[in-house]
Amino acid sequence: MRKGKNKAKEDLDSLKIYYKKQHLSMRTVRLDALKRYLLESQNENVGLRARVAELERSQHQYRRHNSVIELKASLNKIEELKRKIEELKAALQNCELRVELLEANNEYWKEKLQRS
Repeated sequence: MRKGKNKAKEDLDSLKIYYKKQHLSMRTVRLDALKRYLLESQNENVGLRARVAELERSQHQYRRHNSVIELKASLNKIEELKRKIEELKAALQNCELRVELLEANNEYWKEKLQRS
């Protein structure tokens, strides 16, 4: 009976050791899987940060490009307004000359009317 009891105790101890090894093995597998997941997440994070940086550079380029386009449009508008100002100045000078001419003509006719 003692021999059977010792055998049962040995079997129980053996099962306990086996259980602990299996438990440790499962824990190691979970930790390894977790480490892989963490590494993949970190790699993905690095990739996403690089993509964000690339998109920010691209956005900056487009903004700069749009600014250049807006500046060119503003410059064209300024040039157009300058041309209109010159046209208006010429028209104003023309009108002033016509007024002077009409005033002179008016004076001429006043004098002629007074003489008659």
